[in-house]
Amino acid sequence: MKIEKFEELICWQKSKELSLLMYGLFKNNRDFSFCDQIKRAVVSVMNNIAEGFERQTNKEFTQFLYIAKGSCGEARSMCYIALELGYISKEDFEKVNRLSLDTARLISGLIKVL
Repeated sequence: MKIEKFEELICWQKSKELSLLMYGLFKNNRDFSFCDQIKRAVVSVMNNIAEGFERQTNKEFTQFLYIAKGSCGEARSMCYIALELGYISKEDFEKVNRLSLDTARLISGLIKVL
């Protein structure tokens, strides 16, 4: 089965879910610089998957997937700080951590296939 659109990629779907979760968790947070950075990181995951896919070469797509995977790690790293600062609960942290690890694994799998 050939994938025609980036929206069909499971890693993109998971990264979108992660973005929506993070935006929801931080929508009322008043630490604007922190929130801006974590939101930039998480949305970078899905956007780099999309942009790389649209480049239509495996080499460029792979480069963008590596960037997406790095952004996923950045967002996950920042969640440790968010937990320590009391911005998110342990339960929310576990949700984000699990979803970001799943997303990173899916991205890694796609990189291997390419």
